[in-house]
Amino acid sequence: MVLPLYVLAVALCVALAGWAAWFVIRDRAVILRQLFGAAAVEAVLVVQAVVAGVLQARGHEVDGVLFWGYLLTAALLLPLAAVWAFAERTRWSSVVLCVAASTVAFLQWRLWLIWGGA
Repeated sequence: MVLPLYVLAVALCVALAGWAAWFVIRDRAVILRQLFGAAAVEAVLVVQAVVAGVLQARGHEVDGVLFWGYLLTAALLLPLAAVWAFAERTRWSSVVLCVAASTVAFLQWRLWLIWGGA
C-alpha cells in the first residue's frame, strides 16, 4: 500500500460520511451525486488493490488472507450501501451510506496496520 492512496481513500471516505451525516441531520435521502462520490471512493479502492497486488507479487510480506479479506470487505461495502440507498428513498439510506463510508475509513486504517505502515 502506498501512503498517498491510503490518505486519499480515508479522506474521501470521511468526506462522504460527513456529507451523508449532513443528510441524516436534515432528514433527507441519498442523492445521485453522493453515489458518484461513493463510486470515486470505489475507484480509489480498486487502484489501491492493484497497487497492493503488484507490491505483494514483488515480495512484500503480508498476511494475505487477512489483508485481502479486509480489502474485499472494504470494496463491497459501498456498492451494497448504494444498492440499499437506491432501493430505499428515506432518511435511512443516508444513515446506511454514512455507516458504510465510516466503516470503509476504519477498514483502511486496519489495512494500513496489517500492511506494516504503523
